[in-house]
Amino acid sequence: MFLKVLIVVLLIGVIISLFSGLVFLFKDTDREDSKRTLYALGVRVTLATALLLTIFYGFYTGQLRMGVNAPWHQASPAHSAPADPASAEKEG
Repeated sequence: MFLKVLIVVLLIGVIISLFSGLVFLFKDTDREDSKRTLYALGVRVTLATALLLTIFYGFYTGQLRMGVNAPWHQASPAHSAPADPASAEKEG
C-alpha cells in the first residue's frame, strides 16, 4: 500500500513541477538571467526518474501486478468457467 501512495505522490509532484515550469516560462520571458524554468525542468526529470524506478521496483518485487485487480478481469458468477477443464469434462 505504501508503494502505491508513493507512486501517486510522485505523479502529483511531476504534474506540479510541470505547471510551475510553465508559469516560470511565462513570467520570466523578459528576464534573461532567470533559471527558474531550468530548475523546474530538473525537478521534473528527477521526480519522473524516481517515479519510473518506483514502478519498476514494484513490478520486480511483485507488489505491483498488471491486470490482476482490474474489474474486467473478475469473473462474474453467472459466467464463471471451472478452473480445471478436466473436472468440467467429468461433470458433463
